[in-house]
Parts: sequence; C-alpha cells; structure tokens
Amino acid sequence: MSGCDSQNKSATNEGTTAVENQSSDTKQDQKEVPVILFFGNSITAGYQLDVEDAFPALIQDRLDSLGYEFKVINAGLSGETTSGGLNRIEWVLQTIPDVFVLELGANDGLRGLDLDETKKNLLLIIDKVKEANPEVKILLVGMRVPPNLGKDYTTRFSAIFPAVASETGASLLPFILDGVAGNPELNLPDGIHPTVEGHQILAENVWRALRPILEEFQTL
Repeated sequence: MSGCDSQNKSATNEGTTAVENQSSDTKQDQKEVPVILFFGNSITAGYQLDVEDAFPALIQDRLDSLGYEFKVINAGLSGETTSGGLNRIEWVLQTIPDVFVLELGANDGLRGLDLDETKKNLLLIIDKVKEANPEVKILLVGMRVPPNLGKDYTTRFSAIFPAVASETGASLLPFILDGVAGNPELNLPDGIHPTVEGHQILAENVWRALRPILEEFQTL
C-alpha cells in the first residue's frame, strides 16, 4: 500500500498528529487523521504511471490544497479480481479506514467470470470493512465492460454496482472512466488504462462523489 500526501509520497501507515492543550499540564489524546483507503485494481494503482500521477494521489493533493485533514492510502493492485480482493482485504485492514473506496470488478468482467460470485465477493469485502469499522463511509466505484461479451452479460455486470450499493448503503460512483473510456488520447496504447491526463479526469469523477462523504466529517 502507498500513502499519498503533499509532503511524502512513500508508503506509510502513520497518520496522526499530536494536539497539545496549552491551558493545562496534561496533553490531549493524539488526534488521528481520518484515513481514506482506496482498494482496487490497476486503475487505482495507476498502471505504468508514477504513483503520484494516479488518481488517489491527486485526491490527496486536492485535500491538502483545501486544508482537509485526511490521509489517502492507495491499496490498488494490478490484475486484482474481486476474489483476489476478498483474499487480500484482511491484510489491508491492518490500516482501519474511515472512508473506504472500493474499485473492483473490472477484471472479473474482462475475464467473463461468474457475476454472481463477483457480487458476492463485493458484498463480503464490504462486510469485512464494516466489521473493522462499523462507522466507515463507503464509496463503491462502478465499471462497465466491452460489449463483445454479449448484451446479457454486460447488462448484468453493470447492474451489480447499484445493487451492491443499495444492499450495503454505500455511496455509488456509477462509472469511474466517464469521459476517459474510448478516448485514445486519454489511454495508454492498450486502450484500457488511463494516461496521466486520463487520471486527472478520474480524480475529478471520484472527487464529485467523494466530497459529500468527506463533508460529513467534523474535521472539514
């Protein structure tokens, strides 16, 4: 996992600041900076890009510029499926998130995997996150798959994300690649993974869905 902030882009699980009460001889408890954990595949990881150019780091930059006290952790892993994510989530939850952004499912669709299992895995991942922090705020990131897999499969795939959001109470970003998918100028030669400029648009898409969640925190 990598942490993103304007001072240090290296991986870290440390995100606390001490607040001293100058009106007494005792110190207040350390104030923990809320953690936003991005859990996803190569889109979150920033495939073939420097980590500071991937959209989670751009979100950290936005937070810092606005004076929002949040710590972004990028737990993206290229090639990750929902099954792989389910196997990995307990290790990732060594860092307990206050906000959890779940961006998985695309590789399931591209491989034509069983969509009932995809939905089940997403639900189980969210269950484990809620077990770790019952107060966590969750943003589910939707995806679409190419039409070559057939209309029935693509329709069922797209329907997974609003269904999971409805069943879990998660907020939903319907399609993270809105404005990027299908544009050669915003994608690498593979036509799938966004360029630096593409990730800037992804960051705007995510920010619009994420900001209302962050505004619920008293730190803003």
